[in-house]
Amino acid sequence: MTEVLTRPVAAQVVTGTVEILDGRSWTRVCAYEDLTPGRGVAALSAEGAQVAVFRDRAGALYAVDNRDPFSGAYVLSRGIVGSRGGVPTVASPMYKHVFDLRDGRCLDEDTAPDGRPAVLRVWTVRVAPNPEGVR
Repeated sequence: MTEVLTRPVAAQVVTGTVEILDGRSWTRVCAYEDLTPGRGVAALSAEGAQVAVFRDRAGALYAVDNRDPFSGAYVLSRGIVGSRGGVPTVASPMYKHVFDLRDGRCLDEDTAPDGRPAVLRVWTVRVAPNPEGVR
């Protein structure tokens, strides 16, 4: 059984491979155990998009675009994971804009400097069982 983690995992041990959904196919990112709680990693989707994948301290997984819409830099995977009003967030290391990890909205400004909405693409993320002998 494959579980999509968009909520905290209650005191259970989770093992498997973290995957992101790229349209119609799943792309392997890393082993769940290799994600450090409170930190992110950068990954490439099957279509070549940069994705920032996070594991929060409660064990929930999130995946958003890695590109900061305010600076244009691909740095969100290096952002600071936290929360604002109970909402899981990541703060960009560039200009410190804070984004909701659930829906990608910027909680500080509605539009980026180019006039586009300041919203990150949100990727579906799951933990898939490891094939025999693969970690």
